[in-house]
Amino acid sequence: MPDTQALVNDFISKLKKRKIEGSQATAKQTAELLRSVISQTRVPYTNQAAALIQSVKAVGERLIAANPVELAVGNVVRRVLHIIREEDLSLTTAAMAGLNLSAVSDDEDDADRDNQPVLSAAAIAAASRSTLRPPSLQTLLEDVPDSAAIPHTSSSGGDSEGKSKSADKSSRSRKLKHDVIEAVNELIQDISTCHEQIAEQAVEHIHQNEVILTLGSSRTVLEFLCAAKEKKRSFRVFVSEGAPRYQGHLLAKELVTRGLQTTLITDSAVFAMISRVNMVIVGAHAVMANGGVIAPVGVNMVALAAQKHAVPFVVLAGSHKLCPLYPHHPEVLLNELRSPSELLDFGEFSDCLDFGSGIGAPLLHVVNPTFDYVQPKLVSLFITDTGGHNPSYIGEMYRLFVVSARGEGMNFKSEIMRTNCIAEGNFFGKLEDRKSRFL
Repeated sequence: MPDTQALVNDFISKLKKRKIEGSQATAKQTAELLRSVISQTRVPYTNQAAALIQSVKAVGERLIAANPVELAVGNVVRRVLHIIREEDLSLTTAAMAGLNLSAVSDDEDDADRDNQPVLSAAAIAAASRSTLRPPSLQTLLEDVPDSAAIPHTSSSGGDSEGKSKSADKSSRSRKLKHDVIEAVNELIQDISTCHEQIAEQAVEHIHQNEVILTLGSSRTVLEFLCAAKEKKRSFRVFVSEGAPRYQGHLLAKELVTRGLQTTLITDSAVFAMISRVNMVIVGAHAVMANGGVIAPVGVNMVALAAQKHAVPFVVLAGSHKLCPLYPHHPEVLLNELRSPSELLDFGEFSDCLDFGSGIGAPLLHVVNPTFDYVQPKLVSLFITDTGGHNPSYIGEMYRLFVVSARGEGMNFKSEIMRTNCIAEGNFFGKLEDRKSRFL
């Protein structure tokens, strides 16, 4: 089995060198790395969850520091921390329920039974409702200690009782890691299939003979448009080229290969063409807690054009891109500058870039930002792998849960991360509860 530290260092190196393209690939590899960390973490007999949380947090701090702009890393770390807490709560609730249920089965009179603090089935269900994976009946039975479930068979003295408790603690430790790893596997599966789950909703939003505008290149947008095409919807796509990287050229070529009618336009032509458009569909780098969107540079211009001409502006984003932080949060880095070589040829502009002014500064400055920030008021609809949601719903959910969890948190650097974890965990639970309304 490879050394965990070597895996962490290799992944940090890739993050720093920007060798991982796309939030989905970053999120998936982050979850896989944290799964390896959990698998190889040695947990004590007591406070198993605390040991796992400490290991994940230690690695998470280093991953986030390696590439602060890639918010999907922090999102996955928070999700895994939430999984550990919820699985530990689930096992604890099941163990307490088993102890109380076994106590009722002892030879006690009716009066004593009435005074016994027994957990009802409704109470057990209520305690388990907040968990990601509620315990099954088999889980409840497996978590009942032998000495508690069958008290009259423990007659071999203190040694056998101590061995039984030790074995039970070891079993619970193994089960906690097993359940956490299973839940992380489900998270990895959700991240891997988010494109397909979003694409399944395409037929509900794209109609016959419509004109769709998008910018740059996004696999989520590509699969979404192609899914509508497979449902026999006939429509045309305007692709803004997405300078200076011109990722829109790649998307336009792929759309034509898939049989879609495609028109490639320059970014400066967006306002001129927007009046012919029925809907704007774009991808996102991250969705913030207030419903704002961090997207490739140029998207904010498209959003403003859509608002000016009353064109719906739809954002496609997997749930791993939903970030429980606000844009003004000190830990959030909204942008980074790319190489000026994407804009101009250094050989051609060498004279302008020389320090010829005599004051130690170049005559020409080149700024090449990577992302735009789109205000939530410009977004008409979010389509995620859990359904469609408006920006006010996302912002309100985050606000409520951050307020309710205030004072409990810890961040990677400023001891407030658990507030974000609780907010995001409850938010994803709420999305699952509302899933059936939108699918």
